[in-house]
Amino acid sequence: MKVLDIGEVSAQTGFPASALRYYEEVGLISSIARHGLRRQFAPEVLVQLKLIALGKTAGFSLDEISAMFGKTGAPDLPRAMLHEKADALDRQIRDLTALRDTLRHVAECRAPSHMECPTFRRLVELAGKHGKLRARKGVGKKSVLKEKKSGVDA
Repeated sequence: MKVLDIGEVSAQTGFPASALRYYEEVGLISSIARHGLRRQFAPEVLVQLKLIALGKTAGFSLDEISAMFGKTGAPDLPRAMLHEKADALDRQIRDLTALRDTLRHVAECRAPSHMECPTFRRLVELAGKHGKLRARKGVGKKSVLKEKKSGVDA
């Protein structure tokens, strides 16, 4: 069996060595040996890291991703959880599409002032209702903190 050095794994996956060490520390991946101080990995770690990257891109937390690997490190993907995430992504796509369309309208509106444009005023009203709905549903504290840190108004 070919063994991959941490540097090779990093080069092939794009994950920095520090991330690989962290993923090992939290149990997402495991090395099989050491060559001096350098960790050595089985080739299967490349698939695990691709799944981790996919999970992160889809918005799963590292804890959620960790739960998707069995004790042997083989993927054990919970279909219901994947459906929920896909549904959340669909909602996010709809929201982002509406936001994009609003921004394009604002950029191209020929009204002397945006506040004189009936379409813009209607979009502002809808955005306000959407914000109230989010507040009633209870946007998570983490989301609110992220929005405040990034300068996004919730």
